[in-house]
Amino acid sequence: MKVHRRPGRYSAFTGPDATVAGMSTNLTDGDLLLRLEPAVEENLSRHIEEAEDWHPHDFAPWDDGRNFAFLGGEDWAPEQSHLSDVEILSATVGVLVADNLPAYHRELARALTGLGAWWKWTGRWTSEENRQAIVLRDFLVLTRAVDPVALERVRMEEMTRGYSAPSLHVLDIISHFAIDETAAALRNTNTVALGGDEVLGKILTKIAADDTRQATFYVNVVNEAFGVAPDQMARAVADRVSGFAIPVVDLPSKKNSTEALAEAGIYDEDQQRDKVFKPLLERWNFFGRDDLGDDGKKAREELAHLA
Repeated sequence: MKVHRRPGRYSAFTGPDATVAGMSTNLTDGDLLLRLEPAVEENLSRHIEEAEDWHPHDFAPWDDGRNFAFLGGEDWAPEQSHLSDVEILSATVGVLVADNLPAYHRELARALTGLGAWWKWTGRWTSEENRQAIVLRDFLVLTRAVDPVALERVRMEEMTRGYSAPSLHVLDIISHFAIDETAAALRNTNTVALGGDEVLGKILTKIAADDTRQATFYVNVVNEAFGVAPDQMARAVADRVSGFAIPVVDLPSKKNSTEALAEAGIYDEDQQRDKVFKPLLERWNFFGRDDLGDDGKKAREELAHLA
């Protein structure tokens, strides 16, 4: 795993460094992976027991499909789309997020050997995200809801950005995905609540349930990490909350996608604060912890506006 130094952070390659007098020595990423593995194994077992078995092909409207010009049919045209801008936006963001989240797979995979619990969870989670991307892309292409060429281009751009992103520490990764999966579940649930295409609603309902279970996994592992390295975990949470953002999508109407999500009531800054950040911080007892040192308290102060 690539690990870049930051103030108060430690390299997986060089081991723990000395810290300022009176402050605790941080754990390396390798140490953290080992210390957290029992919690990962426990939560992986729970996740598998609770997971619902569903298949993308059951939700793909195959009867709606027809050839594009390459095979003698007709290429996509805007008038073929039957979805609203809001539905197009929500589904497209879903494809981008599901495709790109496993880019972080490499961050864990580089540090893992054998077939331990971390490795098994990473494979399980990646396969679930892939299932979400498959069903959404099949639906969008079969129904000609979006321009398939534009969808593929924006997907490639988003994947390239994710692959080129700076490497993260283990605690950053689990914090990020606790937030990301919680936000995804909220967006999908809100889209379903608006009404609209019935099949898309069924797809997003399944995906939201997956997102919720995945978020629970990461939330629980973060809780365990607070018990192992509270200051490091607090720092990671503060960094990930402060830097969190969902993908921006080019809409057919040329409208700003972030504004479109907000106007439709699917996702906005107020919902992000009240239904994503605050509930997660509460589940981690972020503002009530009595085990934080100076570094952890400083990180907590940075998020005081969310208390």
